Amino acid sequence: MKKHAVALCGIAALAASTVVTTAGTAGAGADPARPDPRAAAVTWKKCGTKEYPALRCASLKVPLDHDRPRGRQITLALSRVPHTAKASQGPLLVNPGGPGGSGITLAGFVASNLPKKVAAQYDVIGFDPRGVGRSRPALDCKPGYFTPVRPASVPRTEAIERAGIARATSFARACGKKYADVLPFIDTVSTVRDMDAIRAALGAERLNYFGYSYGTYLGAVYAKYFPERVRRLVLDSIVDPEGVWYRDNLGQDHAFTARHRAFSAWVAKHDATYKLGKDPARVEAAWYAMRDALAKKPAGKKVGAAELEDTFLPGGYFNGYWPYLADAFASYVRAKDPDPLVEAYENFAAIDASGDNGYSVYSAVQCRDAWWPRGWDQWREDNARVHEKAPFSTWNNAWYNAPCAFWPTRTLRPRSVSNTSIPPVLLFQATDDGATPYQGGVAMHRLLRGSSLVVEEGGGNHGITLSGSACLDGHLAAYLASGKVPRGDGEADAVCAKQPDPKPLSAKAAAPSSKGASLHGLLGFRG
Repeated sequence: MKKHAVALCGIAALAASTVVTTAGTAGAGADPARPDPRAAAVTWKKCGTKEYPALRCASLKVPLDHDRPRGRQITLALSRVPHTAKASQGPLLVNPGGPGGSGITLAGFVASNLPKKVAAQYDVIGFDPRGVGRSRPALDCKPGYFTPVRPASVPRTEAIERAGIARATSFARACGKKYADVLPFIDTVSTVRDMDAIRAALGAERLNYFGYSYGTYLGAVYAKYFPERVRRLVLDSIVDPEGVWYRDNLGQDHAFTARHRAFSAWVAKHDATYKLGKDPARVEAAWYAMRDALAKKPAGKKVGAAELEDTFLPGGYFNGYWPYLADAFASYVRAKDPDPLVEAYENFAAIDASGDNGYSVYSAVQCRDAWWPRGWDQWREDNARVHEKAPFSTWNNAWYNAPCAFWPTRTLRPRSVSNTSIPPVLLFQATDDGATPYQGGVAMHRLLRGSSLVVEEGGGNHGITLSGSACLDGHLAAYLASGKVPRGDGEADAVCAKQPDPKPLSAKAAAPSSKGASLHGLLGFRG
């Protein structure tokens, strides 16, 4: 989960929020699907921003260990845009993914971008999951872990591999030393139980939920543990629940290389602007030559080979970034000017304190959630094999996840998310998504009986609703308004055309969808 360097605004007011607790509110034998009359009401304080003035904030105490409800408490940061219609459909809890993504501002975005008549019916609720952002404690295992220039990702020498292993080991050790008492409880199931605590504190009998990316897995696991409490469930850009997390990451590598090749083809199509060649293979070769050159001499003493991969990876999530990346690419290759490349790195890839926090939670959740190989030989063999066919980001991704090989906590065993006991679920998936490849959506559709799959044919962006597609957003609005889902005879229940690719910045065409840019600024990267 790699966030933009641009900090999300307007959440500082959370520090003044009222704290309530759910510890011990539900007695033995209580019906958890109904509001508990003893549950403390959450008190909201104004924390609006210029863009989202209706935001309200609060804090909620939950048990660190839900099996010990009267033990140590931690604090979750919450946000809310209240309903304005006379009749409410209850809370709509939103999550941007990660793991490690903050959902505070996402509540404002969702409430502002749904049709007004639909948004008015919901209390849109955002939250910082345990360990994230304004929740306490907030993890930061090793500040500055991504300070440039890092070792090159592709381990062409034993020295490079040793350096990568040493970095990963040091991060895992630092996390274990700093948060030994917390790490066993930073995982998906604990977060799911937090979500149900939020539902109870809001006094809701059932929960509506809208999750992107990793948030789709959160929603599916919530439905598995609390099926009777699910009212509506929207999952956009879907994690393959049968591959968490080692196999899913290897699958990403192939998909991101395909997206990078789509970027190269787009640059070749606009050769009149970029002058890097009309053959996509030639453009792609120029990019890899640039990576090799930066491994030897980083641009501005800041962008080496690993940082270059970090910079261009966001283009695999959202093609609205392609014009900016292509400009930097062309300037470096043709004009030997590294400054635009450094600027692109600072805009799309540089990690600040918020990014350090997000990565710490990402690692804590993924390393705890499921099995990872503990012997480096398997990492080396698997990633070398994948790299042969997917050279764009395979090793970058491997090192990003490598602390899991040395993680200080035991791993858990994920439960199947298969479900026959919930209302119809609405799924959205682009066929060419790099972060969560298409087969993940198909797998989730199969596992959630009665679900409906809406596909963006040919689309490659990650996070596709509320991004400017009237077709996709129409299905979303209809479902949230009435519970209605489309039904079809094939693999997909409905198909929407992909949104147009962007134009070069020098063209007269409009810039990429502001909705899409806003959404992807909130979702961050790494799924």
